[in-house]
Amino acid sequence: MSHAPQLGNAHRLGIGIGWRPEIAEAVEALPGIDWVEAVAENVCPDHLPDSLVRLRARGVTVVPHGVSLGLGGAGRPDTKRLTDLAERAEALGSPLVTEHIAFVRAGGPLTASPALEAGHLLPVPRTKDALRVLCENVRIAQDCLPVPLAVENIAALINWPDEEMTEGQFLAELVERTGVRLLIDVANLHTNHVNRGEDPATALDRLPVEAIAYVHVAGGIERDGVWHDTHAHPVSGPVLAVLAELRSRVSPPGVLLERDDNFPPPAELSAELTAIRETLRTPGPRPVRGKSVAPESGPSRRGGTTTPPTTSGIEPPATTPTGATGSATPLGPTAAGEADTHPAKAGGSASGPLAQATAAHPAAEQAGTAASAERTGPSGPDPASTDPARQRLALAQASLLSALVAGTPAPEGFDSRRLGVQSRALGAKRAEVVAKVAPELPRILGGGYRAAFLAYAKSRPMRGGYRRDALDFAEHLLIGDLPEDPAARRELTQWWRDRAGARPPSRAVRIARVARAVLVGR
Repeated sequence: MSHAPQLGNAHRLGIGIGWRPEIAEAVEALPGIDWVEAVAENVCPDHLPDSLVRLRARGVTVVPHGVSLGLGGAGRPDTKRLTDLAERAEALGSPLVTEHIAFVRAGGPLTASPALEAGHLLPVPRTKDALRVLCENVRIAQDCLPVPLAVENIAALINWPDEEMTEGQFLAELVERTGVRLLIDVANLHTNHVNRGEDPATALDRLPVEAIAYVHVAGGIERDGVWHDTHAHPVSGPVLAVLAELRSRVSPPGVLLERDDNFPPPAELSAELTAIRETLRTPGPRPVRGKSVAPESGPSRRGGTTTPPTTSGIEPPATTPTGATGSATPLGPTAAGEADTHPAKAGGSASGPLAQATAAHPAAEQAGTAASAERTGPSGPDPASTDPARQRLALAQASLLSALVAGTPAPEGFDSRRLGVQSRALGAKRAEVVAKVAPELPRILGGGYRAAFLAYAKSRPMRGGYRRDALDFAEHLLIGDLPEDPAARRELTQWWRDRAGARPPSRAVRIARVARAVLVGR
């Protein structure tokens, strides 16, 4: 018997596009845009971009889309990040916020090892342990946010060994236990079809499509039999075919075109939006798994009633502007107090990739246990540090991320070739983002920037954000008396001094950092 709360009717969004500063003017001029999505971490709630202010004044809904919470990680969601996301939702008057089913960092207190940052969304193992942790993290987030939360399926280059559920089953269980809504990315379903052999139609058959808050559509490219979800290429026919499959099951409340790089002229963006609209003009939803996929009747725990879907291909946007906080239609309950109806057993033996990671790293397991024993206080132990499911997941994720960003051996059961592809992709993304946040570096280093950065990133994980990464990269070059050109080295030294300190680090500091790097790679 299900104890998950009923899902209310989703806020009707319409057709939208991802708002990015590089295309802000074009987005404002595009016809038929009902709503936009902005990367939450790139928006300052105290000083909203003028473009977003103008869009809101026109009644265009703005949804903040987070990328750094790491809800699928072994640790509990960071309170500061949750507060920041909540502030953005309130500043934008948003009807909901969205995040990802992914982990973005590992290590730290749970494993008594150096903290590692991926700088990218990495897949969560579809296991009972991971699901239990994810459900608890989602509930924590729901309880802290002023509006409903929807979570997105991600694209993946790699498979976790010995997974216990399909993607559709995993997402259905997540919705059943938490009442969270789903942001379904059809481009990611296509990516997982190419890279992991997962049939999009089968995944959609298992999804609770009535829980969909909205849909992402994006472009990518295939190289050497691997699909890269770049958000920098046109939307392909196969991705639109997956959208048509979804449309045959449900009338989505909203559909959004994502583009993050290599921005085309406005006319091409408009043409892609037209292709999306035409794809949505297909036959209406059909019954799935013997039941109607129309929204369930009755009010949700946060209010709101259901409305029958239209036959126009997509739910029309609400006529009431959502510019003011509190005016949006709620999507569903927080479920913060709901009991987990299918908890994984805390005791007993563990199997699968989590157990393999633990067995492969007994020293880390012992260190993690010792650290857990120390993390006690007046109120008793930190619950996260004593939860066996979180500890097993923490060891597994730290082992994988260390292989991807610190050059440690591949954990047992993983495809080493695919791990290499993922590792190179992470390094390439770091190089691209650092070049954007610190454009002086590629100018100073010229054509040698990319090769130098990739060599640096091969065994040096991120210690913080991308700005910290840029400083660490410059310091690494200067310690090695690089670049060889004296004028370029002087310019790089001055750039580093202006941002990091009066002079490059002392020999003692450099030795300490080398020792730390050895420990990370151990």
